[in-house]
Order: sequence, then C-alpha cells, then structure tokens
Amino acid sequence: QVQLVESGGGLVQAGGSLRLSCAASGRTFSNYVMGWFRQAPGKERDFVGGISRTGGSLKYADSVKGRFTISRDNAKNTVYLQMNSLKPEDTAVYYCAADRADSIAVSGYEYDYWGQGTQVTVSS
Repeated sequence: QVQLVESGGGLVQAGGSLRLSCAASGRTFSNYVMGWFRQAPGKERDFVGGISRTGGSLKYADSVKGRFTISRDNAKNTVYLQMNSLKPEDTAVYYCAADRADSIAVSGYEYDYWGQGTQVTVSS
C-alpha cells in the first residue's frame, strides 16, 4: 500500500502561481512513477503530467506545457507540481497518483494509488 496526501491548493488570481505537494508513505516511493491529474466539475479526470521513478523523464499535457513543472524528491518521498501563469480553466481538484509500471502512463486507469485531492481555484 502507498498512501498519498496532496497539499498546497487554494485560491489564486489568474497569472499567479501555486505549488502542490504530494507526500507518500508506505512502500518505497522511488519504485513508483508519479502522475498528476485534475478534474473540473462536470468533466472527466485529465492527465496533467507525470515523472519517472528517478525524475529523469517527464511528460506533460499540452494544455500545461511551459507553465507547469513536475519534480520529485525521493529522499523526502514527495512529488511536486509547480504551476505558473495559472488560468481560470486550470480550476479543478488536483490528484497525485502512483504507478508501479516503468513508464509514465497518461491514463488514470494505469495508476495504482491515489491521493484525496486538493482544490485549486483560479479567479479571473
């Protein structure tokens, strides 16, 4: 089992920044690919980005490329999502997820463990 807890969400004006954190406990954190997803009201859960076990490989959704950055600190069992130049359409509940596979999956069905989510609201 892996337990994931997100933090760092909140209300921010358009153009602002937030950094989300996801702290993991349980199994060895460095054994997992980590992903970030988001779900806006009435919409499906979407892939935001992912990071490989060592942090050497990254993948992002087109909608966030150049604005969001994922990183991880395996010594702290934590993955981060730095969000800059936020837009109202970034408003959603953001989830982190852990996957035992070797590559970064974009489908949420591939991930084994999920956090409870943290709300991000971007005002115009």
